[in-house]
Amino acid sequence: MNVKSHSSFFLVFLIGITHTHVCLAECDNVKDYCPTSAQPQKQAIFINGLSCENPDNTSAHDFKSMELSKPGSRDDFGSLVKIVTASKFAGLNTLGLSIGRSDIEVDGLVNLHNHPRATEMIYVREGRLVAAFLNTQNRLFQKTLDAGDVFVIPKGLFHFFLNRGVQVATVFSVFNSQNPGLESLSSIPSESENTLESVEKIKMKLSSLSDSQLHGESDLTSAVLDIIHNHHSS
Repeated sequence: MNVKSHSSFFLVFLIGITHTHVCLAECDNVKDYCPTSAQPQKQAIFINGLSCENPDNTSAHDFKSMELSKPGSRDDFGSLVKIVTASKFAGLNTLGLSIGRSDIEVDGLVNLHNHPRATEMIYVREGRLVAAFLNTQNRLFQKTLDAGDVFVIPKGLFHFFLNRGVQVATVFSVFNSQNPGLESLSSIPSESENTLESVEKIKMKLSSLSDSQLHGESDLTSAVLDIIHNHHSS
């Protein structure tokens, strides 16, 4: 095989690998829509890992969901979080979207976490909360949000929400991936007797900050980095 043939083969190989990588990440929609099938065992077409409904059986019902009409399950941090993907909302399949809802009690916390495959945009329906994310240089970006406000968290960055208002805060989220993923820093050790104590330490660390400290980048950054350090050393 001469040099020209080697070059041509390498070019074709490179294009093929690049195309495969893109599709494995999340393929562009090749159809108008592709709702997740309720009976996957009867379907032969799979896109993004989910089987598609027969187009003849697709209806407006596939594009409506009531999954966010009620809060999710409560966690130890005083928040109820629910993320809905194409596995529960058929119409989302191949559209590159997921949705979520967080209900945060007074002084409650959506603990430090990230979504490795998606940017998140939140809309505050009611209440007041502090939303913050930490970039890869340990710089903290935080704002106090009120009802009607919107905040964006870049893809893959650790972030949290803290309710500093006088009522339950309700937040709706949109993710630009149908599989955003979730990595959480709970700082909870495996020993069950220490679980509640560790949870309370995290809540107290952030909730104890005064309003002026919450708006002081150094104080809040220090608290967040301390939580991350405790997680990695536990």
